Amino acid sequence: MDVELPYMVEYSKTGRASCKGCKTPIPKDVVRIAVMVQSAFHDGKTPNWFHKDCFFKKQKPASVGDIKNFENLRFADQTEIKEMIGSGPVVVASKSGKRSKAEQAALKDFSIEYSKSSRAGCRGCELKINKDEIRVSKTVYDTEVGMKYGGQKVWHHLECFAQMRADIGWFDSGENLPGYKSLKKEDKELVLKTLPAIKSEDMPEVKKPKLEPNIEAEEKEKMKKLQKQNDVLFKYRDNIKKEMKKHDIEKLLRYNTQEPIPGDSEKLLDQAADLMAFGAIKPCPECKSTQFIFNKSGYSCNGNISEWTKCTQLLTEPKRTACKIPDELKSEYSFLSSYKKKPETRIIQYIPPSAATIAKDIAIKKNPDELDGPKVKREKPPLYNFKFSVVGLKEEEEEIKKRIAKLGGKCDSKITDGTIAVISTEKEVKKLSSRITKAKELGIHIVPMKYLDCVESDSSGALNFISSMTLCDWGTDPAARLPQDEIKSSKSKSIYTKSVPKSVTLKMKNGLVVDPGSGLENVAHVYVKGDDKYNVVLGLTDIQRNKNSFYKLQLLEADTKNKYWVYRSWGRIGTTIGNSKLEDFHSLIDAKQCFFDVYADKTGNDFRNRNNFVKMPGRMYPIDVQYDAGDESKQSKFDNIPSKLDPAVQKLVQLIFDVDTMKKTMMEFHIDMEKMPLGKLSLKQIQSAYTVVNEIYELIQQSGSNARFIDATNRFYTLIPHSFGVHAPPLIETIEQVESLRQMLDSLSEIEIAYNLIKHEDTSEEKNPLDKHYEKLKTQLEPIDKKSDEFKLLKNYVQNTHASTHSSYELEIIDVFKVARQGEARRYKPFKKLHNRKLLWHGSRLTNFVGILSHGLKIAPPEAPPTGYMFGKGIYFADMVSKSANYCCTSQQNSTGLMMLSEVALGDMMECTAAKYVTELPKGKHSCFGHGRTMPDPKESHFRDDGVEIPLGKPITDDKLKSSLLYNEFIVYDIAQVNIQYLFRMEFKYKY
Repeated sequence: MDVELPYMVEYSKTGRASCKGCKTPIPKDVVRIAVMVQSAFHDGKTPNWFHKDCFFKKQKPASVGDIKNFENLRFADQTEIKEMIGSGPVVVASKSGKRSKAEQAALKDFSIEYSKSSRAGCRGCELKINKDEIRVSKTVYDTEVGMKYGGQKVWHHLECFAQMRADIGWFDSGENLPGYKSLKKEDKELVLKTLPAIKSEDMPEVKKPKLEPNIEAEEKEKMKKLQKQNDVLFKYRDNIKKEMKKHDIEKLLRYNTQEPIPGDSEKLLDQAADLMAFGAIKPCPECKSTQFIFNKSGYSCNGNISEWTKCTQLLTEPKRTACKIPDELKSEYSFLSSYKKKPETRIIQYIPPSAATIAKDIAIKKNPDELDGPKVKREKPPLYNFKFSVVGLKEEEEEIKKRIAKLGGKCDSKITDGTIAVISTEKEVKKLSSRITKAKELGIHIVPMKYLDCVESDSSGALNFISSMTLCDWGTDPAARLPQDEIKSSKSKSIYTKSVPKSVTLKMKNGLVVDPGSGLENVAHVYVKGDDKYNVVLGLTDIQRNKNSFYKLQLLEADTKNKYWVYRSWGRIGTTIGNSKLEDFHSLIDAKQCFFDVYADKTGNDFRNRNNFVKMPGRMYPIDVQYDAGDESKQSKFDNIPSKLDPAVQKLVQLIFDVDTMKKTMMEFHIDMEKMPLGKLSLKQIQSAYTVVNEIYELIQQSGSNARFIDATNRFYTLIPHSFGVHAPPLIETIEQVESLRQMLDSLSEIEIAYNLIKHEDTSEEKNPLDKHYEKLKTQLEPIDKKSDEFKLLKNYVQNTHASTHSSYELEIIDVFKVARQGEARRYKPFKKLHNRKLLWHGSRLTNFVGILSHGLKIAPPEAPPTGYMFGKGIYFADMVSKSANYCCTSQQNSTGLMMLSEVALGDMMECTAAKYVTELPKGKHSCFGHGRTMPDPKESHFRDDGVEIPLGKPITDDKLKSSLLYNEFIVYDIAQVNIQYLFRMEFKYKY
């Protein structure tokens, strides 16, 4: 995949475009240069055009390698642009006191001032710059905002700026920074001390690499040949442009088996001139296309390897045949009559993109969760990101706010769940005013003003002092109220993702939702005729072109009169990029025709024949989405009906049916919640995605071509829309990615079960929603008395088998339930007679438990990839509690997990001490045993009256055993060998 270049150059096709700099028209056939900026209205880049001279006033490209299409200019124009380009003059101390125009322009890019607020983040350390703190700015031109608006001020702490001055390009004294004279006397002294002028001999020297004499001579000779070729090329190009009609140019290309490039007159001229100057290119060895585009590094094939993916072939010296001229063209165009030329190799002068452009491209293609750290290491102030409220200290409030700001925190009069503590007095706590009561409800500590004294003398105790100095008898863990560091994420956030709404309220009519963007949800409904629902969501992911697009199309009918609308909206998934259009019609026939035309234009298919849909290259693909809205609101009127369930069971049911948890799980996987809402993931779609992921696994095993990985990646992200913001969808090419996606699809399958159980509940029945959910599980859950011997035995199993290597958390049992799944005991009955039955652990995500309890533990489907299954596709168990607990996917923020104990009929086991993918057990074996070096002491096992072993002994290690496994694993390949008996609600107590 090519580097996305920030600029483009060409000869203007018309005289209609206006310069973004001087606002006057750009004449036809002159050099114009564009800044490629993200369009706010569609999923793609759009050129902001400038006159050549105006461009360099606003932009500062570092290299001609950053300019797309530079290689297709005349040699003289290339030379002129090269001379105009530089990395931008640095600011150095002026010996004479006078500066050149370039130096004066560079100086204007800097400034120094007191920070006006605490919102801006430092580009060095990525921490916030506090209000009234000295900050230094540099105007940059290569950021999203800088490119769009001709520069963006980025701010730095004074100390961070000093550490980065070589990269930033400031070698002068701090006293020459614009704004320096406005600083206080003591701050001027600090600036002079921090930013002294750097002597010229101490400055980093940039030398051009010196070439060996023979290499230098070769380079000069190459440039002569390049200029000669360029002159010949443009001689043909000028004649073709001046004399030939478009259809004759295409005829010439086709006569030489070259497929004409559609939609771009300049590219067509380049293609025809290349044909005449160098010869006809033979078909692509990969896709057999005969359409090639010349770029910086060679000839890119413009064909397709499939309906999903462009060909990736890049040829530097393609095989050619001599260009032939049809007789009818010879007689019509005089310059063609005597044409005769042998094929020739075109010289390529590859100039790579600048380091800044490559770094930016890598950042776009990088997972946003894996961003690089700050450039400058700076210790966070002790109250960084702490938000306080002050109550009952009117006279001292201003002083408190200043002290908190100096320590890196902030104050807010509103008390919320994000307030770290309230600064007040014992008197106020006793009064229990409305604001103190609010703090109590939210579990927020009240601390005295003395707290700030303690932090100022010992900054490391800022968090602990809140609990130790509290004036009240309530308070939850203050660490849980700290927001995640936002500066780093905001640096990576685009202007097109910062204001994306988290949820949209949908209004349903007749089972379908009118898109709220139409503004017609109260007066119209989606038109339906029989089985035809005129409601479509289309998607297209293309990682080669960095596209992650959606297109929504609806035919709407007025509720009360004969009026129709076609509404369409489009954009990039997970961003504000996009637009919409609403057209009204008085005739249903006209509205339908418009709907059909748009569908055909976007997909290449007829809507009336959509059941036989064929994906077309470069076109969109339908996503099987239908919106159900209001299911939860229908049940709200029964919330006040008392539940008949035990309180512990109520809490459990509430936990596993929590829709917000399901949404969070989907968002963790970057799934787009608008295009792929809960409960709308059809089994067919998930199975198709499993098949694609399995295909990627096979490609990894067979070292498949990059083009095949791109093809499969495009298909996967189109089937399961993901939100990556403006970041490019990542290529799926590693086993780790395949395993992550497999887990995601497993979770989606379980969420689909859970949400559909909720959706199909009888909403007319007057019963508490929790009782309805419970009935859908078809499972009896009975809380175990914590004083009983049974509970003590199970608690012992938890405490004894927590592995020493899993020391980041401790497990606290909240509740234990006896489980009886409907029909499972009967299914298990034949295996009850089998020897070697154990009570073993199994852990899974919270969102998987509705599916597990209602349908039982399942084995991965055949279409799922084999990754993550050390011993093949089966049901995995452990005898060490923490081994299974790690699969609960908990965190400090989401610390509740569920675990099961199941009776597992193991019988005769096939023993393994290393990974072995099992597709079929050997004859006479009932299960697989991954023998680990550490296990519960068999001598301490407890045997129940029915013969089931509970391996609750304390861990022992067999150092003589040569095994790659740390702990035991038990795998069965028949779901009937499992009988779920206990469900544990655990609190994961994280230590760090």
